[in-house]
This record gives sequence, C-alpha cells and structure tokens, in this order.
Amino acid sequence: MEHGPGTGYELPGRHESFWMETTPETSYPPLPGNVETDVAVVGGGITGITAAVLLKQAGYAVTVIEGDRICKGVTGHTTAKVTSLHRLIYANLIDRFGGGQAKQYADANQAAIEMIASFVREYNIPCDFERKPAYTYAESAESRDLVAAEADAARSLGLPATFTDDVPLPGRTYGAVRFADQAQFHPLKYLLRLASLIPGDGSRVFEKTRALEVHDERDRSMVRTERGTVTAKAVVLATHYPFYDGPGFYYARMYPSRSYVLGIRIGEPFPEGMFINAESPAHSWRSQPAEGGELVLVGGMEHRTGENVDTREHYRSLADYARSVYPVRSIDYHWSAQDYITIDGVPYIGRLADGHENVYIATGFRKWGMTNGTAAAMILADMIRGRENPWSGVYAPDRFKPMASIQTFLAHNIEVAEKYIGGAISRPSGDLRDVLPGEGRILMIEGRKTGVFRDREGRVHAVNPTCTHKGCVVAWNSAEETWDCPCHGSRYDAYGKVIHGPAVKGLPPRGG
Repeated sequence: MEHGPGTGYELPGRHESFWMETTPETSYPPLPGNVETDVAVVGGGITGITAAVLLKQAGYAVTVIEGDRICKGVTGHTTAKVTSLHRLIYANLIDRFGGGQAKQYADANQAAIEMIASFVREYNIPCDFERKPAYTYAESAESRDLVAAEADAARSLGLPATFTDDVPLPGRTYGAVRFADQAQFHPLKYLLRLASLIPGDGSRVFEKTRALEVHDERDRSMVRTERGTVTAKAVVLATHYPFYDGPGFYYARMYPSRSYVLGIRIGEPFPEGMFINAESPAHSWRSQPAEGGELVLVGGMEHRTGENVDTREHYRSLADYARSVYPVRSIDYHWSAQDYITIDGVPYIGRLADGHENVYIATGFRKWGMTNGTAAAMILADMIRGRENPWSGVYAPDRFKPMASIQTFLAHNIEVAEKYIGGAISRPSGDLRDVLPGEGRILMIEGRKTGVFRDREGRVHAVNPTCTHKGCVVAWNSAEETWDCPCHGSRYDAYGKVIHGPAVKGLPPRGG
C-alpha cells in the first residue's frame, strides 16, 4: 500500500504478509444456494481447515464457508511459530487452574505440534517445516526469576523445558526458558495443501460467502449466508471471533489486540531458534527461508485494537528496535495481525453455550494460534464425533473462575462502557478541510459524528462510525487505512465494507 502526500511517515517495505505474497490466491466458488451437509465449518483459517480435514477423514461430509478467500484472515498474518512455549503462561496456569488443567493445556499444544508434523509427513507438504528450539528470554535481572519459575513450571507439566543462560541473540540477556524440538513453517503452503484435501465425497469449500446468522434447533442447525443457507447437524464457528455470540456473552469476556510484523534482511546469519522476550513491549524473532536469502521476522508492539491514533508509529518503533539489535540491510515486508485475549488467558473451545448443543466455537488464542488453533480443531472434531477429548476441560467456554478472573472481567467491561461505546477514543477533531488525502478522521458534521476518509484523488467518503456489531464508535487505523472497532475488533475498509468480523454489516454511508 502506498501512502500519499500528507499521510506522514512512509511505511517500510511492501505492505503485505510474506505468506500471502509467496502463495497463489485460491479460487473456490461461492455458495451456489441452499445446501445440506453433516458439518458446516464457518471460517477458512487454521482451525476451520484442520477441523474439516479431520472430520472428512472420520467420514463426515463437511462444508467450509469463508467470507473472503481462505487463509487471508488472521492465519495469513501470523508469525507462524509452532510451539507450546507461549511466552510466560505455565506458572500462571498452575496458580489459576491447578496442575491438572495446566497439563491439559500443555499436552494439547504439544499434540498440536505433532499433528502438524504428521500432516506434513503424510501429505509430503513442502512448507519449510523445521524443528527449532523456542526461547522466552529475560532482558532484565528482575525478569530472570520469572523466566526461571516458568522453566520449573513447564518442566513439572512434562514439557521439554530447561532454563539456560545461553541465549544466542545479540545484546545482554538474563537467561531464558528453552523448549526443545518445537517448529516453524510457512503456514499458507501448509494450509492450502490441507484445504485441497477437503473437496470430494460430499465435502466442499465455498469462498466469498459471508455468514450472517445461525439458527440452532434440536437436531439440526442452519447457517444463513448472503448467498443461501447451509443446513447441518453441527456447526463450527472458526471465525476467530464468533460472529454469532448467542447467550455466551463472549464480547464481555475477551478483547481484541493488534500487533505488527516486519520482514527484514540482516547483515549476519540469524541464530538457531525462535525467540520472544518476557517483558513489555513484546518483541518476537524468527527466521524464514526466502528467495534471495534468509528473511527475519520481527514482531511486537501490541496494543488494543482501535486505541492508538497513529498506528504507523508502531511500525517505526519496531524498525528502530530491530536496528538496535541487528544491522538491518533492508525492510522488505510489513503487516499487522489481530488476535483476541480472554480474561483468564486461555482460549474458549467447545460448545457455544447451554441450549446450543450443535454449535461449537474456538476463539481467544492469545496470539498463539498455530498450536491452539490446531488443538481446537482436534478437540472439536472429537466432540462432534462423540468422543471424549483429554484436553477439553481447560478450554471449556462455560468455565468461570471468580478468584482468577473477576477483577479482570469487571475492569474490562467498565473500560468498554466508559471509553469505547461512547467514542472517547474517537473524539471528533478538526473539520473537513483538515483531512488530507489518504487520511481518515471522526468529524462532527451537521450535529452527527461522521467517519470521513479522503482518497488520493481528493474525493471524500463519509460513513456512520457506529460499529454495526454492538454500537461502539470505530477509530481510524492510519497504517492499514481501515476503521477499527476498539470494543470487539470488527474492522472495515476506508469505505465502510466489513473486512473482519464479528460485524457482518458494513458502516452505512453518510449522505450530503
């Protein structure tokens, strides 16, 4: 994406995910009308595609529907670490849930690594799959004890964890928890091959088909889309955030978070491993084979979706940080990602809610979607088949641990009510003359809040800035040129079209 005059800082490299730039676009057809199937899977990312393959292998007819093209959403913007080392989590899980459920989380994510490895072997998928160690490292003496405690906690759960002072990164570190035999890969090369296994024997993939609502009855469910309906015995909502919330109130139990990635070339070989620091702001590192030599992916600078006024500053900060660690020869790519974080840090995977026995969800992966998303597919496939899954307890969507999460729950929802629904983040500022080409702002026009975008030719496009999901006021994202909802993460392009749910309707245009 080019940034024209008046938009300030020029973003480095191509504004595109490396994964999407190096794989062909898919061309599955849209839903042709009303269809019936055994299982409807809504969402074509890692969870939806993996679940569909597992269910087809088990003899089910599966229909996958995707609002855009498969793998172009959250999965297409990952850093693609295939690891059960999720920064610092296991000591906290043991404290909150006890050793038994903490081990379920550990075992699920380790099993997900091996599931991915087995698919790569079985189908001979050329996706740059490599075994690598993963590190969470301390950048201060104060964090060293936290990292050492994490190593002890993870090892007590049977994970391949050690504490080490040998962290092969430049600069001063204070030790790390190291997990052996983890992995990395090219996620789209992997998933596009898996997706090709779905069509046939009654199973299908449909793209450019946005789901609008779900009707769940005792013996069947119906997904209504913009192109027809899909009737099924079971429905999997693998849309990253459940566009159909039902009585689950998921919008009140998690929040959306954005982070940033640069694809850089450095002037020396990158060390063996995948790395993330223990402190804030988070900084993540891994390498990737690429044409022209090794590409290094550096990520981080996370913040709540819709909160920051000039999101381009996060790319600049990330670039400055990368240059402080390595001699950066070039910045070839930049992109951003969005994830959801639950109030207790563990995803929700299972039945949507009481009274919705045929609808299943997977959400809140906390930026670790490669393993949590694969584990979710395994859990949901077992549940649909009527099989007991050994890890489902810790992920159960109906869990509520008052001592563990009530303060976070209350703080989160008070913040939403006070800051976002009323639009405190997106206060009207300036007037129409102040809006430069390539820029968006919330203005007060004729007594109404109005989202205004001026395109490169100087034409003005105005929308109602009230999110069509739950009524929060959207904010302008200068880096991506989108309208982003800070409440639940819905995103719209500069003209109001939905590009990321849970919203299913666009922002209405403002007349005049």
